[in-house]
Amino acid sequence: MSVISWIVGMILNSLFMKTKYYKKASHLNFITSKKRNTIIGLNYFKWIVKNTFFKYLNQKLKVEHKKTDLTEIRKEMTFSEISHLIGFIFVTIIAIYNCFSEHIVFALTMMLANILLNLYPALLQQQNKRRIDVLLKKHVQPL
Repeated sequence: MSVISWIVGMILNSLFMKTKYYKKASHLNFITSKKRNTIIGLNYFKWIVKNTFFKYLNQKLKVEHKKTDLTEIRKEMTFSEISHLIGFIFVTIIAIYNCFSEHIVFALTMMLANILLNLYPALLQQQNKRRIDVLLKKHVQPL
């Protein structure tokens, strides 16, 4: 279900990019506090992404050297983040339907996987975008 939600998220996000709301959505920040990110275990999730096969999933998000275009990386992170959020909403709707269809255990299992495979990646992208924004602000020369 998660792989399907990723594909649905990418397709719907490609359509969403053409709307006037995309720019506003590219600045979402659900959890801005470093302490709250630590409490929910985002640092552990980050370690898992960096040290397991997940690091091979989106190669466009790598900063390989100092000359990497951070603006382009941020753009790719935004696409990834919004795709994951759309996937999260998609699976949540299916899980809610399953709750009403008396498949509550299946719905809860689906939501657990959904949180780990869609919500946490989106939160991680938001955290990384905030770090990139700080670097971009440092490198902008005043006129």
